[in-house]
Amino acid sequence: LNGALRVADLACGGGGTTRALCRHLPPGSSVDGFDLSPTLLAAARAASVDLPTDHISPSFHRLDLATASPPVGPYDRLTSRFGLMFFDDPPAAFRNLRRWLAPGGRFAVAVWSLPAENPWANCLREAASRFIDFPERELSDPGPFRYAKVEGFRDLLEAAGFTEVSVSTWRSTIPYGGGLPAPEASRFALRAFSLGQALVDAGPHAAEEVERNLTATLREHERGGRVELGASVHIVTGR
Repeated sequence: LNGALRVADLACGGGGTTRALCRHLPPGSSVDGFDLSPTLLAAARAASVDLPTDHISPSFHRLDLATASPPVGPYDRLTSRFGLMFFDDPPAAFRNLRRWLAPGGRFAVAVWSLPAENPWANCLREAASRFIDFPERELSDPGPFRYAKVEGFRDLLEAAGFTEVSVSTWRSTIPYGGGLPAPEASRFALRAFSLGQALVDAGPHAAEEVERNLTATLREHERGGRVELGASVHIVTGR
């Protein structure tokens, strides 16, 4: 990259991608992370305190990306990792985000592909299906797989005014629970996916059995003390 850039990380969550940008952008660049969750923004700020002094220092802001204008003018780059699948009105939201890009600016976002290509998303549901009736969801509903059929996402972006939209697909494995062994990864999943009350309602032994079933499944994918599960991601770029 040549020259300083202004970059916005949209729906930045805990700031992992934001910090990665700070490590790789040219000197003089600026990086702003945006999210709606005060809790996640607080975690992002706390985790960014210890960035090396020769790295860019990110800023974090609470904004509704569906309607807000960029606080200090348009950006050279927009990026988002699994954060843009939850808008109530996607066409209006992406038309708004089009205004966040300066002329000639570029974007890159990551969205999950089909659930069948993402075993990490299915193992907990399978382990708990005996006790919990999971509602059937359409792929087009707000949620992680909203843009799994990426051709529709491309159409949405082009209708919003983005151009040169292209798609590549990444397939590999990801560390489940951040790279934990099976028992710890199982407990992490039960906390992270908020099944606690549903398992309490399912009976006195439901949580124990689901954790046991999930741990057994995850052990099949444990290598070197960490669980790795298959994943498939669409990387969508354009101007």
